[in-house]
Amino acid sequence: MTLCLQGTRITSGVAIGPVHIIKQHDFEITEYNIQENFIQAEVSRYKKALTNAKNHLDSVLTNIPQSTPSEITAFIHSHLLMLDDEMLADAPVEIILNQQCNAEWALKLQRDSIINIFDAMEDDYLRTRRDDIDHVVKAIMQNLLSGAIHHGVHHSQEQRFSGHIIVADDISPSELVLMQHQGIAAFVTQTGGPTSHTAIIARSLNIPAIAGIHNIHSLLHEGETIIADGRFGLILTNIDDEALHHYHCLRREQQVQLKRYKEFPHFPAITDDGIEINMSANIELPEEIPLMHEMGANGIGLYRTEYLFMNRSTTPSEEEQFLAYANVLMQLKDKPLTIRTLDLGSDKQVDSGKQLSHAITNPALGLRAIRLCLNDLSLFIPQLRAILRVSALGPIKMMIPMLSNINELQQVLRLIKSTQAALQQESIPFDPGMPIGGMIEVPAAAICAEMFAAELDFLSIGTNDLIQYTLAIDRIDDEVNYLYDPLHPAVLKLIAQTIAAGQQAAIPVTMCGEMAGDPRYTKLLLGLGLQEFSMHPNSHPPIKQIIPLCNTKKLTRQVKRLLKNNNHREFTSQIEKLLC
Repeated sequence: MTLCLQGTRITSGVAIGPVHIIKQHDFEITEYNIQENFIQAEVSRYKKALTNAKNHLDSVLTNIPQSTPSEITAFIHSHLLMLDDEMLADAPVEIILNQQCNAEWALKLQRDSIINIFDAMEDDYLRTRRDDIDHVVKAIMQNLLSGAIHHGVHHSQEQRFSGHIIVADDISPSELVLMQHQGIAAFVTQTGGPTSHTAIIARSLNIPAIAGIHNIHSLLHEGETIIADGRFGLILTNIDDEALHHYHCLRREQQVQLKRYKEFPHFPAITDDGIEINMSANIELPEEIPLMHEMGANGIGLYRTEYLFMNRSTTPSEEEQFLAYANVLMQLKDKPLTIRTLDLGSDKQVDSGKQLSHAITNPALGLRAIRLCLNDLSLFIPQLRAILRVSALGPIKMMIPMLSNINELQQVLRLIKSTQAALQQESIPFDPGMPIGGMIEVPAAAICAEMFAAELDFLSIGTNDLIQYTLAIDRIDDEVNYLYDPLHPAVLKLIAQTIAAGQQAAIPVTMCGEMAGDPRYTKLLLGLGLQEFSMHPNSHPPIKQIIPLCNTKKLTRQVKRLLKNNNHREFTSQIEKLLC
C-alpha cells in the first residue's frame, strides 16, 4: 500500500527515482582555553579555514556552466561576501583574542549571536536568511574540524546523483548547484522553506523540491524508489503499481508541458472573454532581471530593498540607494518598477557587534516595516529621496508595507509631500505624479481597504503575511505550518474585500504573495476579480497557459456563490471545482 508523507511545497513538478541520503553531522563544539603563546596560531587556523571555505565557493563558480542563470551565481557570490564580511572574517578572531578560546568555540559564539538577531526578525522571508549564515558557518566549521570541505557533497568523480532524489537535513545553494550538474531528479529536506535561497534556486532550475518533513532520514531508506510530488508537497513511498503508472504518465505529461511553456512567455495573458491580465515579477536581486525578461514579465511588481540594508554595520546612503534603484530601472527597458520601502524590523542591521536594543516579546507584531520607518526618519527619508529621485528616470511606483492604520498612511503621505518640497527647493528632478500604493497584508487593512483605496493609487495584496496574521500561525514553524491555508474562507473573504475596494475606487489591485504564483489558485483568483499578478519569474509560464482557458464572467459567478456558502462541506466541494 502506498504511503504518503506531507511536507511543504517548494517547487512544483514530479520526480520518480531512488533515494540517496546525505547524512550531515551535527557538530558538538566544546570550549577549551588556548595558551597565550598559541593564540596567534589559533587565529591563523581560523583564517585558513575561512580561506578554504572561500576557495570551495570560488571553485563552484569556476566550474558551473556559462548557461547557469545569473541569479544563481549571485546567491553564491552573496555567500562569498558573507565570508569576507567582518561578522565572520573579524568577529571570531576578536573572540579568540579576547577570550583565549579555540576557534570552533569562537565561531559558534558568533554564529549564535547572528542567528539570534535573524530569529527575532518579523518577516518570514528575512528570517529564512539565517539559512545562509548557517551554510557559510558550516563550511568554515567543517574546515576547522577536518581540514577539508565535505558539505555533504563529495567531489569524487565516482559519485553520481543522476536520477536520484536527494534526502538531507538541509542543502546549501552551492551544494544544489553541484547536485544539479550531476543530474538529481529532486530533493527533500527536513528543514528549509519556500523563501530560502536554496528554494529560489530550485525554482530557477525547475528541480522538484519538498521541505519540512521531520525525521525524513528514518522514514526513507537508501536506494528505495519514491515519488516526490512537488505540486502538493508529498512524498510517496512503498509505491504500488497503480500509483507508479499514474505518476509515470503525469511525469511524461509535465515534460510535454515544459516544452509548451517556452512558447508562452512573450504572448499576452488574455482570458477567454478578452480580459488582459497584467503579469509582473517579484525580484530580490538585480541578477534576476534577465530571467524576468526571458519569462515575458510586464515589469517588476515587487522589488525588495532589504538586501541593501543587510549584512552591514551602516545603513546605505541616499546616493547608494539611488544608484541601486537606477541600475534596476535601466535594465527594465521602460517596463515599470514597483519599489517596496524597507520591510525590516528594529533589528535591521546584522553585523558583528550590534545587538537588539530590547527584548522583543512578539516580533511579528513589533516595530517593523512602515512602523520602523516612521519611528526612525533617518532611515526612511534617505530612501524616500532616493525613490523620488529615480522616478525622474522612468516609470516608478512606491509601495508601503504593513499598513494597518489610516493614520500611518497619512503620516507617510505627509512625509512624501515634504520630501518632494525639499527636492524641489534643491532643484532635484522627480516625478510629482509617481503612483503610491500600499500593501494589504494585515487583516485590519483588508477590512478597511476602502479607506486605504481612497488615499492610494494602487493596492497590493501580500498573501504570505495576510494568511499568517489571519490564521494566527507562523508558516515557517514546523509545529503549526500545517494550518497555513490560503483557501480558508476568512482569507478568501479578505482578498475579495480588498479587490472590491480597489474596483470601487477605480484603482489597480495586484497580488504579490506566493498564492499569485501557484497555478492551483489561478482560476479562483480570477473569479475573485484579480487582474494583476506579481510572482517569481519562473511561475509565469504555467499561469499564462491557464489564463486563456478561463472565462472571468463565469468564474466570478462561481466565486460569488462560493463566498456566500456557509456550509463547510459544500464550500469545500465548490472550491475543489475552482482549483486547477
